[in-house]
Amino acid sequence: MYLKKIEIHGFKSFANKIVLDFHEGITGIVGPNGSGKSNVADAVRWVLGEQSAKQLRGGNMQDVIFAGTQIRKPQGFAYVAITLDNSDHSLDISYEEVTVSRRIYRSGESEYMINGSACRLKDISELFFDTGIGKDGYSIIGQGQVEKILSGKAEDRRELFDEAAGITKYKRRKLLAEKKLENERENLLRVKDILSELSRQVGPLEEQSKTAREYLKLREELRNHDINIFVKETDKLRNDSLKISEQELIANEDLEGLNKELEELNKRYEELDKAATELDVEIDRVKGDINNSSLKISDFEGKVALYTEQVSNNKQNDKNIELRLNTISVDIERKNADILKYREDIKSLSEKQKSQNAEVEKLEDDVKSKNVFIADVESNISESKSEILKSLNEKSSILTRNQKYETLIEQIRIRKSEAAQKIIDIKTNEAGLRSDFDKESQKLSALKLEEGKKQVKLDEVLKQISEKASEISILDSNVSKLQKEYQHYNARLESLKNIAEKYEGYGNSVKKIMESNTISSQGVHGVIADIIKTEKKYELAIETALGGRIQNIVTDTEDTAKSLIDYLKKNKFGRATFIPLTAVKESKDIKDVPILNEDGVLGTASKLVSADRIYSPLVSNLLGRIIVVSDIEKAVVIAKKYRYEYRLVTLEGDLFNTGGSISGGAYKNTSNLLGRKRELEELEASIKSTLKEEEKLRLELETQSKKYEELKKSRNELNNALHEMQVEVSALSVSVDAYEKKLKDSNRATSEFMEERTRLEEEEVELSKEKLELIKELENIQNTHKKIETDVSEAESGIETYRLERDELLQKLSDLRLSISSTGQSISFNNENVERLKLEIQRLEEEKLRLYKEKEKNKDLLLKRQEDISSSKFKIDELKLQIAALQEEELKYAKLKSEQIKKQKEAFAKKDELSKSISGLEKETYRLATQKEKIEERLAQLSNYMWQEYEITLSTAKEQFEKPESSDLSLAEVQRIILDIKKKIKELGDINVHSIEEYREVADRYELMKTQYEDIISAEASLIEIIENLDELMRKQFSEKFVEINEQFNKVFVELFGGGAGVLKLEEDVDLLEAGISIISQPPGKKLQNMMQLSGGEKALTAISLLFAIQNLKPSPFALLDEIEAALDDSNVDRFANYLHKLSNRTQFIVITHRRGTMVSADRLYGITMQEKGISTLVSVNLVEGELSDN
Repeated sequence: MYLKKIEIHGFKSFANKIVLDFHEGITGIVGPNGSGKSNVADAVRWVLGEQSAKQLRGGNMQDVIFAGTQIRKPQGFAYVAITLDNSDHSLDISYEEVTVSRRIYRSGESEYMINGSACRLKDISELFFDTGIGKDGYSIIGQGQVEKILSGKAEDRRELFDEAAGITKYKRRKLLAEKKLENERENLLRVKDILSELSRQVGPLEEQSKTAREYLKLREELRNHDINIFVKETDKLRNDSLKISEQELIANEDLEGLNKELEELNKRYEELDKAATELDVEIDRVKGDINNSSLKISDFEGKVALYTEQVSNNKQNDKNIELRLNTISVDIERKNADILKYREDIKSLSEKQKSQNAEVEKLEDDVKSKNVFIADVESNISESKSEILKSLNEKSSILTRNQKYETLIEQIRIRKSEAAQKIIDIKTNEAGLRSDFDKESQKLSALKLEEGKKQVKLDEVLKQISEKASEISILDSNVSKLQKEYQHYNARLESLKNIAEKYEGYGNSVKKIMESNTISSQGVHGVIADIIKTEKKYELAIETALGGRIQNIVTDTEDTAKSLIDYLKKNKFGRATFIPLTAVKESKDIKDVPILNEDGVLGTASKLVSADRIYSPLVSNLLGRIIVVSDIEKAVVIAKKYRYEYRLVTLEGDLFNTGGSISGGAYKNTSNLLGRKRELEELEASIKSTLKEEEKLRLELETQSKKYEELKKSRNELNNALHEMQVEVSALSVSVDAYEKKLKDSNRATSEFMEERTRLEEEEVELSKEKLELIKELENIQNTHKKIETDVSEAESGIETYRLERDELLQKLSDLRLSISSTGQSISFNNENVERLKLEIQRLEEEKLRLYKEKEKNKDLLLKRQEDISSSKFKIDELKLQIAALQEEELKYAKLKSEQIKKQKEAFAKKDELSKSISGLEKETYRLATQKEKIEERLAQLSNYMWQEYEITLSTAKEQFEKPESSDLSLAEVQRIILDIKKKIKELGDINVHSIEEYREVADRYELMKTQYEDIISAEASLIEIIENLDELMRKQFSEKFVEINEQFNKVFVELFGGGAGVLKLEEDVDLLEAGISIISQPPGKKLQNMMQLSGGEKALTAISLLFAIQNLKPSPFALLDEIEAALDDSNVDRFANYLHKLSNRTQFIVITHRRGTMVSADRLYGITMQEKGISTLVSVNLVEGELSDN
């Protein structure tokens, strides 16, 4: 396994996408300081799961995203992917190639993927377990980590040694087991507590269940007696109600006659009111004209002030424009001077670049001439060597032919015979091959057809997966939306509950009473706002109608109110109003009166609210005489019509009091005491609805996710089947090709053997002719061979000098080209500055022109505004004269109104006398109605009591219980029996009617908890045994591996230092698995000493020895080293590089360096440079193939 590729996009300084391809061996990454070399190491560490921004040299994780430059926008995300060759299946995954990627967005969202599939960080960590690869492994050694290994505490080095010893995975398993053990122990404590609590509950519940059975028996007796009283008292109350109804009928007939007389008087009063209204209209018209004129005067005066201010502002603008024009002129002069300076710099740099280019051309000519000479000499040497080799071959060939001449004829005869036999064999086998070839071809065609069908099915599944993923995304988005709604509703609900619980918006005294801990025992029912309810549209009207009474506190009796008043006085909490229910008598609501039929009347306020029946008298008293109207316009008309006899309130909160006063306007705050409970209920309903909808969507999401997983499973199955089929197709194709090749080989072999027999016959004739010339040729070859060897020796000694001179020229040429590149960048930078300054001057000139135009415009506007001021003052004088005339007209209408009011008072006095008579009769009817209502209330109380206690109605009581045992007893006797039964029930004390069922449930639960307790004890013992086994295994493995690491460390130390000794020591008297590890170094010629006493280079080389020792013992598939040899001198760098080569047989190395010795040892180089400021780019050099490419 080795690292094949790194892909980086938007990570730190890599704004553009780059791809680094790697091969086995050593790859170097070079470049100037600050070019972004180390960002490659950070990228690998990050993609493997690094979570610490500090380790990545940042403040937070968003710092890894490219932050932009002066000319480049920041990136929205960072992406890194590494691809590893897994053909040896070192990783526990079925793929031949594994790609691990990580992406992070500026919003903070991030994702990990393995081969394009989303995964968790845990999956990546587990994938690289025990390989040395990982953010905490020894495969990535960054800047400063070498110093950290040596200078850190002894116990801090444990992670490196644990990974090398292969016990990291066991430590993680132990940690998981310890967490499970802790959870089991917590569960054990919880179960113990539950068992203890249940054992305390069983006994008392058994006693309570016995008492509950006795209670139920007495309760049944009480029920029979209550039914007897209910039937008898109901009959009596109904008879009383009939008598009162007859008296009420007589009073209503008298009241009807008086109401007719009052109606005629009201008609006359309406006529007078109509005349008064017409006068009011005229007066209002005159007042409106006066107000309009006054408003116009104010408008013109405002315009005069505005125009005066504009004149002042225009003058100030002229001054500001002059100042800005002066500033622009100075800026233009300064920028022109800067342009001249930059142009001079460009000129000098161009001349420098020109001279450097000339020097480059000269050096290139020198190198070219050297290369031509070297090439010519090398060509001559090569030709000479070829001639020597050729002569030697010829000599050997002649001698061989001469020696073997006698045997060749015999061999030719044998080969003729063999060729003939082989031709016969080939023809025999050819028929069998042809049959097998046809069978395999047919099988291959059928398999390819089946493969095509599988591929079509796979394409359909992939399409369904894509569609299902879109559906899941939409569902997930909807779930998130509902969660936000739920959070909004819940936050609002909590806020309202907090306000309601603290009684915000109420007076301090009310708050103190309602927040008191003793409220429930003091008979407080609550404030008026909590007791009554109404629809949202009526809330403002009802709250206005109640006014301050909405904060009145309702109590059960006068004594309770008195005690609470004493409480307020004692603590000096202020004053509050209390309404004892025992003191409230139900008043008669407004009924059957003409005003209720008027347009816009919605009804009496008491009919628009709801409350418990117990509060009916209270509601009637507070709201029974107040009429609710839809809007203020209709309320004005109705109030005038009925001479302000009724209190009216509009839906917008305008209040018309009896007598004519009107209250209205806007509220300073939006506190709605009456609507709090309603809003709480609405919010709870909304939350319930939202949660229900969310649950529905979640179920749908879960269903779709399951379908998505099923489709993925189908895809994988099809992929596997297709892969197997492709393997089979490939195997058959190879087989068919093999048969076809065999057939072709058979035909070719037959032809070759025939040709060979002919050739052998001809060869036999030629051999006899050549034998005579062999001796002469041999002498000529030997003479030529001696001469060529002498010439080659002289040429090789001279060419080496030319090669050294050429290498020196190439080095100079490389340095000069780097300098030319730097000069070119400076010229480009200065040109950019010149263009920028030109654009700025252009903008300043445009602004200058715009300011001149604005100055002329201000001048025209100044003249216009002075004319407007004069015109407005003239119009003000005209309007003042109009107001004086209107005020005289208003005085005339006021006198006529006074006379009309006098007539209305006389009619009102007569109406008042008649109203008193009607009032007397109304009181009588009210008294009768009250008595009747009390009877009805008592009937309702009896019915409610029987329903609440026994869920029995009157008809049911009469049908099913016509003759109970107590039916012949009087009411008093039955009541006495009831009191005795209630006394017995009271003596039983507190009754828990559910205790019978509770006792059974608690007993069952107690047995269940005992079983769970025993199971947890067993699980705890099992986990302790697992932890002990892991400890034993880790100690044994670490002890063995530590000895091996120590031996390897000393061995590598001696090789890298050229002698001396390196020793690793475990901390004594400490658990082997927690002990710190000390590193002791003894360079050649020095005493054994602690690391802190070594020089920087010695420390670095010691750390490198330790890392190489670990690689020797447990090689990681690849290692990324970031300038770890920076502190070494040249000789130690060479040793470092040589050892890298030694390790590269088993480990792939990627070395970030700026040391020449390391660069020379690399098989290929990647260069990191910043051609654009702040943007890292890539240049690669393949030292194996000698090619240069710009990525």
